[in-house]
Amino acid sequence: MVGEYEVVTLCGSTKFKDDFLKAQEFLTSQGNIVISVGLFGHADGKYGQEITPEVKEMLDDMHKRKIDMSDSIIIINKDDDIGASTASEIAYAKATGKRVDYMYPHDEGKIL
Repeated sequence: MVGEYEVVTLCGSTKFKDDFLKAQEFLTSQGNIVISVGLFGHADGKYGQEITPEVKEMLDDMHKRKIDMSDSIIIINKDDDIGASTASEIAYAKATGKRVDYMYPHDEGKIL
């Protein structure tokens, strides 16, 4: 298994911080390289980073660059919550030929 690692990017609302951490731990333990969000602005914002429209645009673009580096993405879709940014990431991943899976039961993809 050494050297045969799939690269996975986690996508979803940052209000689901615990689910991101759960998915990251599980996927890493299964031999995946996991790329996640850089900050959880909706979950806690405790580091004082203001999410201005300019910062939001930058973060959205950075996440698409993370998708570029990945083999697939996994959507953190708790309560079937998929907002505009996540929907954009799903569309981008599909347009660039990446596999899209879901953390919770959904019409397509796998369940963690």
